Amino acid sequence: MKKMDQEVIWSEVLDEDFRSIPKGLAESFSDKTLLVTGATGLVGSLLLKYLLYVRETGGLNVELVAVARNREKARSIFGGFYGDIEWVFADLASDEIDYPGPVDFIVHGAAVTTSKTMVERPVGVIDLSIRGTRAMLELAREKGAMLLYLSSMEVYGTMPDGGRTAERSLGYIDLSNVRSCYPESKRLCENLCVAYGAEFRVDARVARLAQTFGAGVLPGENRAVVAFSRAASRGECVCLKTKGLSDANYVYASDAVSALLTILLRGKEGEAYNVANEACHMTIAEMAQLAIDTVGTPDAKLVFDVDESNASGFAADAKLFLSSEKLRALGWGPRVDLPTAMTRLVAYLEESAHE
Repeated sequence: MKKMDQEVIWSEVLDEDFRSIPKGLAESFSDKTLLVTGATGLVGSLLLKYLLYVRETGGLNVELVAVARNREKARSIFGGFYGDIEWVFADLASDEIDYPGPVDFIVHGAAVTTSKTMVERPVGVIDLSIRGTRAMLELAREKGAMLLYLSSMEVYGTMPDGGRTAERSLGYIDLSNVRSCYPESKRLCENLCVAYGAEFRVDARVARLAQTFGAGVLPGENRAVVAFSRAASRGECVCLKTKGLSDANYVYASDAVSALLTILLRGKEGEAYNVANEACHMTIAEMAQLAIDTVGTPDAKLVFDVDESNASGFAADAKLFLSSEKLRALGWGPRVDLPTAMTRLVAYLEESAHE
C-alpha cells in the first residue's frame, strides 16, 4: 500500500474496485465522523480503506474512528494509513467504550466469524454479540448517531425450499446445536436495534450480509470461497468437508461496501436489508467446481472428505436464496458476478504475494 505521491494507494486491483463505487455515496459523509467496530475484519477494514481512498483522491473531509482489539494487526492491515485513523482499542465483550468526540455514524461489525470458535467458545461468541451491540447502541444514543448493525444471512436459519427470501421471512434454528450461538445472538442483536429505536429513538438499521469476499481479503483468510479459489489457482485439491449441498449466497467486497453506504444514506430507520448479489447463488459444491473452472490450473480437482461425526462444526444444510429487492429499491446494484469475483480475488492474492 502506498501514499498519494504514487499512483497506487492500496493495490491495483483494490483501487480499481474502489473506483467502481459511485463517488456520490462517499461525498455525503463530508464533514461527518464515522466510527467502525470490527475494524480489522474484512468488511470493516474495507469500508475504512475505501473512505481513506476517497479522502486521499477526492479530498473528502470525513473523520474516521476505528474500534479494534489488536494494535499490531491494525498496523499491519492499514500500514502507512494507520495514523490517519483515530483508534480505540478495546474488547467489546468486556470493556467500556468511552469515546469523547462527536460521532455521526456507527457501523458495528465486531463479531466472531470462525465456526471453530463458535463451537469451542460459544459463550464468548454470545458475549461479544450482545454486550458489544448494547455498548454501541448506548454510544449511538449518547451521541445522537445513526447505527448500522452488520448482521448475517445465517439469521434466516433453515428455510422451506422454494422462492427467494425477503427480510420478513425467518426459518428454523436448532437451539440444541452449540453453533447456533452465532445466528441466534445475531437475531437478538437485530431486535436490540429495534428495541433501542422504540424506547430511546435511536436510528438503527441492519445489513444482513451474504458471504462477502474479494480483493482486500486479509492474510490467513480461510472462508470457503477464498480457500477454494486459492487452492484451485495453485493447482491443489479443492477439499469439501461436507457434501456441499447447502445453498450459498455471495456478494463481492466492493459491492458490499457500496451497499452499506447506501443503507446509511437512503435506508429507513429500524429496517433490515439483505446484501446479496442474486446472480451469485449456488450450492457450495457448485461454487467449488466454479472455482476450479474459473481460476484453476489443470491439476486442480474437487475432493470430498466428509466426517459425519464433526457435523456440528459447520452451519446446518440450508436452502436459502436471498432476495435483494428491498436494497435495490434504494438504488443499489451489484457490479461483480461470481466468476469475475474469483478472478479479481486471485489477482489480488497474487499481487499481495509480490509486495
